[in-house]
Amino acid sequence: MHIKEIESIIEGILFASGDAVHIDRLSDVLHIDKGTLRAIINRMKDYYTYERRGIQIIELDNCFQLCTRPEYYEYVKKIVEPKHNQTLSNAALETLAIIAYNQPITRSNIEQIRGVNSDGALNRLIERGLVEEVGRLNVPGKPIVFGTTQEFLRCFGLRSLDDLPPIDGLDQAIISTKT
Repeated sequence: MHIKEIESIIEGILFASGDAVHIDRLSDVLHIDKGTLRAIINRMKDYYTYERRGIQIIELDNCFQLCTRPEYYEYVKKIVEPKHNQTLSNAALETLAIIAYNQPITRSNIEQIRGVNSDGALNRLIERGLVEEVGRLNVPGKPIVFGTTQEFLRCFGLRSLDDLPPIDGLDQAIISTKT
C-alpha cells in the first residue's frame, strides 16, 4: 500500500468514527507497526497545519481524532448548532482536579480531601462525560473508583494525563496569588 492510500484510509476512519480511535486499532486494521503509523499521522498533522486546513488530528491518550481547528470555531458555530456550554461550578472544578490528580479514587476519598459531600459535583461531572467509573476496590463494600475520560482530555487540550501541570507548579501559583 502506498503512503497516500494509507493517509486516505486513516483520514476516512477518523472522519467516519467521529470519536478518537486508539492507535492499536488503527495499527491492526492497516497492518502497520505503531511507530510507522505514528510517523504517518504526524506527517498528516504537519500537512494540515502547513496547508492551513480547517481540520486537524489531535492525540488523546494514544488515540487520534479528526476535529475542526479552534481558530475556525466562530465560523463553524454559525452553521452547526452549538451545544450549550454550561460552565462548571467551583465545587465541580475542585472535584475534577482531585480526580484528575488522584485517580483512580473513591467518592469517600474525594469527600475526605474536599471536606464536604461531593455527590452533586461528581454526578455533574459524570453527566458531562468528564469522569467515569473505572472499577471497584477489592475491599468490603467494593466502592466504585472514578477516573477522567477522553472527553476530559479533549476539553482541557491534553494529550494524556502526563500533560497535567505539576502539583508543585499549581501550589506555587496559588501561593504567589495570595501574597
